[in-house]
Amino acid sequence: MSSITILGSVSRTTASLPFYLPSVPAGFPSPAQDHLEQRISFDELFQLHRPQLYVVRVAGDSLQGLGILDGDLVLVDKSLTPRRGDVVVACLNGELLLKILSGDQHQVILASANPQYPPRYVLEAEDFQIWGVFVGLCRAGRANA
Repeated sequence: MSSITILGSVSRTTASLPFYLPSVPAGFPSPAQDHLEQRISFDELFQLHRPQLYVVRVAGDSLQGLGILDGDLVLVDKSLTPRRGDVVVACLNGELLLKILSGDQHQVILASANPQYPPRYVLEAEDFQIWGVFVGLCRAGRANA
């Protein structure tokens, strides 16, 4: 089961990082591309200046089939209207979950992307809200970086 911890809203920064164009090859590097560089801001690249964005930390492995892993930071947009198939932050009976929104107009289902976890059918009497839609992912590449 994947639960989440809300870390807070995304705040604007003025920091920028070097960005090498057009891409960094995973194979043999091309010498012609060695000096193509500009500076980018993650605020601009991911439109982080929008006040409806917040970050949550994932706990659990129920979405590993989508590449969302335990410990990942997930960017959530609370202004988007959720659609079937979206990964959403759901509040079910006071518990925050990160799940795939499924079902039809008569039945809401919160699905996993790990066969170890069955779908969770939301019952009519349960307290259920969607707090936002998954729009991005950040993962540390090195444990002690």
